[in-house]
Amino acid sequence: MKQDIILEAIDVVKHFGTGGGWLSRYPVVQAVDGVSLEVRRGETFAIVGESGCGKSTLARLLMQLLTPTSGDVLFEGRQVSAIKGQELRRLRRDMQFIFQDPFSSLNPRMTVGKLVGEPLEIHAPDLSAQDRRAKVAELLRQVGLRAEHADRYPHEFSGGQRQRIGIARAVASGPKLIIGDEPVSALDVSVQAQVINLLGDLSRDLGLTLVIIAHDLGVIRHMSDRVAVMYLGRIVEVGTTEDVFADPQHPYTQALLAAVPSMDGAVTDHSETVHGEMPSPFDPPQGCRFHTRCPHAQALCKTQVPTLSTGKRASHQVACHFAETLPAQPRPATAPQKSKTAEARFALYRAATEGGAIAHKEKQDRP
Repeated sequence: MKQDIILEAIDVVKHFGTGGGWLSRYPVVQAVDGVSLEVRRGETFAIVGESGCGKSTLARLLMQLLTPTSGDVLFEGRQVSAIKGQELRRLRRDMQFIFQDPFSSLNPRMTVGKLVGEPLEIHAPDLSAQDRRAKVAELLRQVGLRAEHADRYPHEFSGGQRQRIGIARAVASGPKLIIGDEPVSALDVSVQAQVINLLGDLSRDLGLTLVIIAHDLGVIRHMSDRVAVMYLGRIVEVGTTEDVFADPQHPYTQALLAAVPSMDGAVTDHSETVHGEMPSPFDPPQGCRFHTRCPHAQALCKTQVPTLSTGKRASHQVACHFAETLPAQPRPATAPQKSKTAEARFALYRAATEGGAIAHKEKQDRP
């Protein structure tokens, strides 16, 4: 139902001009081309695809960090592109962004206390300096850091800790929606699980809606409720995470999942794996943009653009002319079993988080 939709994109297009020169043969880069999607309140919605498919550009369009060439972005029913000035600043309180590179997104000349406290200065100017410091300390503890870290600078932290600082800064204003542009891709694998769990905990505890941009299917499967698969500027499949992973309908989605290595020693079937390079967004193919790499492409695919339509289930949409006649590619609906090392890492993170919360409560309860 529409009242459950917090964020909506309607036929969003973003073309970048090349400015002439040796690129004058191709005047525009078609980064995003006719994307429509709906994000429901309280869910974690993932957008996945190869590098260069336009997913990061789409994230910035949803956040109004870029202005669409055409189309609309609606936040709680309001047209975001029509909001300007102070009203847009007030809207920023409800919409926040987590950048891919935590170091480049933090001002190296500002202490962590200043970085996390800045949204409070802007969106809660009535807070006293003492209350603001207390709120910053609370936010740092919430993301697994210590209050004394507020006096340090970004370069004094590890990559995972810097991303926690970025997350604390994003939740400081009390947003309803957070968009994360590959928030764990720049981190070590050993740290990714901690940050993924942290985002999940914050989403549950604060009632946040998350939009996560990623290319790691393991991350998407672990944390998302629904997923949209993007290829060369267009959405090719949307559905619940369980449906998309268990029964992918689009050949591109099937190929992405076939390329995921198996950890149980089984031989992977590479017959559906994508071959070749993604075409250039300067000059994308006519018709279905995937037809140049699709093993099932037919003449119709080269001339007619497929529309995103309902597949086998009402909650599952796919943009393929022949989705109903393609050979099935069923996969286990349940996620693969974690290794003992991964289980131990998750357990340690949970124990550390719970232990820190207990110690903080005991400290507060002391006379």
